[in-house]
Amino acid sequence: MAGSTARRPNLLLIMADQLAPQMLRAYGSSPARTPHIDRLAERGVVFENACCNFPLCAPSRYSMLSGRLASRIGAFDNAAEFPASVPTFNHYLRLAGYRTCLAGKMHFVGPDQLHGYEERVTTDVYPSGFLWSPDWRLDDESWLEWYHGMRAVLDSGPHRRSVNIAYDDEVGFEAVRWLHERADGGDRRPFALTVSFISPHDPYLAPPAWWDRYRGVGMDRPAVADIPLAGRDPHSRRHWFLTGRHRDAVGEPDVLRMRRAYCAVTSYVDAQLGRLLETLDAIGASDDTMIVFTSDHGDMLGERGMFFKMSFFEWSLRVPLIVHAPFAFAPGRVAANVSLLDLFPTLLEAAGDGALPELAAPVDGRSLAPLASAAGAPDWPDLVRAEYTAEGVRAPQLMVRKGPYKLIAGHGDPPMLFDLGADPDERRDLARDPAFSATRAALEAIVARTWDVDALDRAVRESQAARRLAGAALGIGARTPWDYRPVRDAARLYFREPGDVQESYAGSPRR
Repeated sequence: MAGSTARRPNLLLIMADQLAPQMLRAYGSSPARTPHIDRLAERGVVFENACCNFPLCAPSRYSMLSGRLASRIGAFDNAAEFPASVPTFNHYLRLAGYRTCLAGKMHFVGPDQLHGYEERVTTDVYPSGFLWSPDWRLDDESWLEWYHGMRAVLDSGPHRRSVNIAYDDEVGFEAVRWLHERADGGDRRPFALTVSFISPHDPYLAPPAWWDRYRGVGMDRPAVADIPLAGRDPHSRRHWFLTGRHRDAVGEPDVLRMRRAYCAVTSYVDAQLGRLLETLDAIGASDDTMIVFTSDHGDMLGERGMFFKMSFFEWSLRVPLIVHAPFAFAPGRVAANVSLLDLFPTLLEAAGDGALPELAAPVDGRSLAPLASAAGAPDWPDLVRAEYTAEGVRAPQLMVRKGPYKLIAGHGDPPMLFDLGADPDERRDLARDPAFSATRAALEAIVARTWDVDALDRAVRESQAARRLAGAALGIGARTPWDYRPVRDAARLYFREPGDVQESYAGSPRR
């Protein structure tokens, strides 16, 4: 990596959950107040058109960690096991001499709850078993209790305490403590720390102090108004039932209140980021740490009358992506299409001083370093591929975005084609416009080269059936949970031995 430090950089990956970049000032006008994210963007490289590769939490994260499309590793939904044999960038970083740690959510499903992380200082916020397995045998109007629902919108607003905030308080505290303890200890390895918050993911319950910061602040209405059920494309129609629109009516005041709560919780996440940046300063690690800020997917937030994610429309698909590494990259903005798949080779190149190690399997991403450098990347493919095989569909749904054009190819659904350059709000479907037939054909050829759709359909259905059976069996009799249980030996903390007090005077407290 051109201009990299002589010493391999520390790596700090900070993730929010369900954070739409459209709600950040770094990506345009927004009422959200996020001074720390703004500062990171001003001093870093902002990727303006970054996308997830699966608009759902767990598969998106597995794909990012492995550098491979989720379908290649069987990560079909939020209850699909992440195979322990699939190398993540953490495995490679450990081989390269890094100390790897996870604080926060990663939504691992299965017995392996580390996936290359040497340490994990919190449990996860979601279950690690097969509880949320979809069932494609259901009809298009089915709704289950564990699906998202409109109560999250209707109940949004100030709330003294929520599970999400309680979890994120712990995540931020443990991450800061880990950074200090590493600095105070004798381990001189560079670190690769992932700090992953669940906020601003629904439910949209804002701590009152953060809610009050938006008193009198106007919220932007959705750019595209609610689309009636009869006028929706097939997937958006299924999405209506998937998110419980048929159960509870939602009006504009509800949407605006939800957006205010979303902004308030986003400001809370920004404050957590600020604490991490202050800690880097305090331990003297700011100058040699690459910071990556991103999310696993976006949030529709009422655009088109849709909510949450699970869609290939822009508010669900796009993610913020900011890389701050002043020792390697000058501040700037990149308009090219990139995705979370590209983080795997980017981090490994940073750890390997510009060279990828020999990989156990090919990855689907490319290093962002050439794009972030002053020279640019003239051969960048400007291509993003994404997939969706979870609840809300009855067959694989696929997406290809190249240049300004986006093709959504639902297996069994009519295709949709958008020119995002001319139509950023995706109001005009060009799939049946003869003037764009060549564009559609070119994108369909990419779909055909990337996926064997019939084979993928069979694999998903077989996986669902196997997990339904295994999950039912594991729920009978004695249960052995896979949920991660952090271990902290209190008997070895603080002052426990005769010399501990004197050591503390020397600035070397016990861990």
